[in-house]
Amino acid sequence: MSRLRLHTTESAPEASRPYLQRVQANNGYLPNLVASLANAPTALEAYLTVGEINGRSGLTLAERETIQITAAGIHGCGFCVAGHTAVALKKAQLEPHVVESIRAQQPVSDPRLEAVAVFTRAVIASRGAVTDEALATFRAAGFSDANVLEVVLGVSLATLCNFANNLAQNELNPQLAAYRWTPPQGQAT
Repeated sequence: MSRLRLHTTESAPEASRPYLQRVQANNGYLPNLVASLANAPTALEAYLTVGEINGRSGLTLAERETIQITAAGIHGCGFCVAGHTAVALKKAQLEPHVVESIRAQQPVSDPRLEAVAVFTRAVIASRGAVTDEALATFRAAGFSDANVLEVVLGVSLATLCNFANNLAQNELNPQLAAYRWTPPQGQAT
């Protein structure tokens, strides 16, 4: 059970209602993350706005989802790992074994996605102060300086939704149950 109120389009603060209606129309259901973020219209607006901006980055959908799953795994957010697993499989058309490697924080067979996952982990671990070697390795994989900053953008988006979910302790929506993920033992949830 969520520790924060899960709003509907009817119960939400007035400023949150248009966002909830849009999310419900786009997804066919209201993810509990969004329903809990509706408690703070500005937080909901920030999440959706940053998500839209992130979607316009120079990274592919597969690369963006790699960032989201990697960050969510590090942050112990099972809700976000599940949600982004669904997107990675259904919309980005990633192979299941690739997604499973990303979820497990294991080497990824696709070299570009592996570079994204490794760099994402470095950005999070160093709070952005990556080593010269990590930056050079990411660039050598074919990524630009814009892409470097777009990884930071993706991490910032992930941090907002991962931390909000971890705080709220949102239950997984039934629509995401097939993508359930549990952090490895010893990792925060």
